[in-house]
Amino acid sequence: MFKAVVIDKQEQGQSVSLTEVDESQLPEGDVTVAVEYSTINYKDGLAITGKSPVVRKFPMVGGIDFAGTVEASSHPDWKAGDRVVLNGWGVGETHWGGLSQKARVKGDWLVPLPAAFSAKQAMCIGTAGYTAMLCVLALEKHGLKPEDGEILVTGAGGGVGGVAISVLSKLGYSVVASSGRTEEADYLKALGASSIIPRDELSKAGKPLAKERWAGAVDSVGSYTLANVCAGIQMHGAVAACGLAQGMDFPSTVAPFILRGITLYGIDSVMAPRAQRVEAWERLGRDFAIGEREGMFQEIGLGDVIGVGEDIIAGKVRGRVVVDVNR
Repeated sequence: MFKAVVIDKQEQGQSVSLTEVDESQLPEGDVTVAVEYSTINYKDGLAITGKSPVVRKFPMVGGIDFAGTVEASSHPDWKAGDRVVLNGWGVGETHWGGLSQKARVKGDWLVPLPAAFSAKQAMCIGTAGYTAMLCVLALEKHGLKPEDGEILVTGAGGGVGGVAISVLSKLGYSVVASSGRTEEADYLKALGASSIIPRDELSKAGKPLAKERWAGAVDSVGSYTLANVCAGIQMHGAVAACGLAQGMDFPSTVAPFILRGITLYGIDSVMAPRAQRVEAWERLGRDFAIGEREGMFQEIGLGDVIGVGEDIIAGKVRGRVVVDVNR
C-alpha cells in the first residue's frame, strides 16, 4: 500500500482525497518508480479544484511531474536504482501522476535526473522550470542576444516566471518582470529582474500595435496580456507563449506579425520530444543556480497538497511548491 492524492468524479463535481492505494491498482507501464518528490503546478491546481477539465479519466492520481528512483523496469533504457525525472506526457490527466509514493509509467517518458540536482531540487524546478527553460531555448534559437534589448517575463511571480527571470538574467539579458503583486518587487529583483511593471498595464484591451518596447518575451498568461505583449515587441523579435493564467483567448490582430515580422512560439512542455527534454534539463543544470534561489521554493507534505492547490488558483502562492510525498 502507498499514499496518493486521488481525484474522483462525483454526481456533482469531483472529490479529492489523500488515499491509501494498493500497488496492484497502478496503471500499465514498463517502469515502476519510487517517487521522492513532486510539485504543485498551476495545472495541478486546476485539476485539484476542478476549475478546468484537466483530468480526463477517473479515478486519477494527480501530479504532472515527479522525481525518484526506478524500482523495477522491463524497459531497455532503465534499471533498478536509476534516478529519473518525468514531466508531462499526460500524467495527472489521463495517466496516474506524481502526487503519490509510487508511479508506473512508460520508460520512454522518463529522462535521467541531472547530476547537478537532487530529486528535491529537480522538483523545486519542476514542470514550471522545465517549461521556462524551453521558452529560453526558443528565444535563443530565434537568435535573440542580450544586446538586442530587454526581455519581458509575464506572470513573474509564478513558477515559470521566476525560473525564466533567473535563467535569463544569468545569461546576461536585461529582464522586465510583469506581476500583479507589487509587494513582490524586491523578490523579483533578487531573482534578477532589472525593472517591474504592473500586471494591469498589460491585462486589458490595448492597441493592435504599440510602441516597440521589448526584444522578446516569455508569457505564461495568455489572453489580453499576450496580445499586448505581441503588440509591444520590437521588429523581428519573438515571444515564447506557454500558459493561460488569464485565459485561452488571444484577442490580437495580425499587425505585429506582418508589420514587424515578430514570431510567436508555442511552447509545448507536455509532449515535447525527448531530445528537447534532455537539452532543457541539461541547460537547467548549467544555467539555473538553484543553490542561490532558496527564496523561490517552499516545501509541503502530501497531506498539504489539496489546500495549496486551491491557493495557487487563488493567486496566493509565490514561486515553486515542492511536495515531499513521504512526509
